[in-house]
Amino acid sequence: MDEKTMVNDILSSVKSDLTAYQTAISECENMSLRQTFQSIRNNDESFQYELFKIAQNKGYYKPASKASTTEIGTVKTDLQQ
Repeated sequence: MDEKTMVNDILSSVKSDLTAYQTAISECENMSLRQTFQSIRNNDESFQYELFKIAQNKGYYKPASKASTTEIGTVKTDLQQ
């Protein structure tokens, strides 16, 4: 398996984990456990962002092109309705 595939696989896995942590946090009644989940989530978010920057710098990940002012306005209007 090449480096690009491994990096993208890890990024995908971490994004999935972040979703699971958010669900656990929002449904957790025990404050100590909730704080533990939040701490793990925060660490994973930092890790994901650092790996994302590496992937982007190496050309493994190319984000979508930026939205135009018109496109942003259209989405904003749609969400306000």
